[in-house]
Amino acid sequence: MKTVTVTGPGTTAVVEADKPQAGPRDVLVRMRACGICGSDALYIHVGGIPPRQGATPLGHEPAGEVAEVGAEVDGLAVGDHVVINPMAAGDGIIGSGGAQGGLSEFVVIRDAVVGTHLITVPKHIPFEVVALNEPMAVATHGVNRAAPQPGDKAVVFGAGPIGLGAAIALKLRGVAHVVVVDIVPDRLAKALRVGADAVINSAEEDVAARLTELHGEAPKGVGVRGIKPATDIYLDAAGAPVVIETVLAAAKHGARLSIVAVHKKPVEVDFGAILTTELTITMAMGYPTEIFEVTPGLVANWEKYAEIVSDVIPYAEVQRALTLATAGKVVVSIP
Repeated sequence: MKTVTVTGPGTTAVVEADKPQAGPRDVLVRMRACGICGSDALYIHVGGIPPRQGATPLGHEPAGEVAEVGAEVDGLAVGDHVVINPMAAGDGIIGSGGAQGGLSEFVVIRDAVVGTHLITVPKHIPFEVVALNEPMAVATHGVNRAAPQPGDKAVVFGAGPIGLGAAIALKLRGVAHVVVVDIVPDRLAKALRVGADAVINSAEEDVAARLTELHGEAPKGVGVRGIKPATDIYLDAAGAPVVIETVLAAAKHGARLSIVAVHKKPVEVDFGAILTTELTITMAMGYPTEIFEVTPGLVANWEKYAEIVSDVIPYAEVQRALTLATAGKVVVSIP
């Protein structure tokens, strides 16, 4: 079979590999789609992940079709469409340093248990949407860390795939009003299509002032000076220092900030200045429980989630797909 592998710093190749064999407790999955993540660019740049430095299989956002089911595996049949938990693989994280990658023609799931390693999805959902399950689990974990309550008002910074997924998840959790902030008009238009109640172009508008117009003015708190928007949740999916600066200056008493973005440089925080706000700051990494929690919402709202996909690239052009990943949400279609 074919698989995409890091071959050295800055280089990848489609290589021939042995097709994995399924034992009685295993499931062989024919890959049908796999998303490209920004972390894939990092793996390529550094030349792979130990212990497979220089030979790291890529692809950790997989969706596929069951090709073989071991005799001791329950709850699956050949032809089922499935999404895989790449973190649960017994031979390492799929596509992130493990022995297998989702940008392959086949992946074998050892000791497969439905609900732990993989889960079925309806066959009418396009595979490129099913492949969003993993990044949308990341977005949902960021939302969960913010502890949204019905009726809350929220703002998401960054209208990339994670930010858009967070906006959808917030609405599904009953948040009353969700604003998305970005500087790219096309991304803001997409945010409205996935269900955001309003958008702000931060290159053209004062974010705090506009949030106050949209969410109202927060009650004055002890030691809190000036007008603050009544925004309950701030979610950072952008990773720019100015986002943190904006939130710290705007946050009302008792607001929550969830940071799911990767900040590549240190951000200075004056804790003395925000002490009286009692702002809750949480970090969100990966998806400890969300990998299949997100699936029912993805299935029920797949047309909204489909808006997140910017490009579907055939497997024959996978090298081009890897170069496009920073421009949007690229999914590789695998025949």
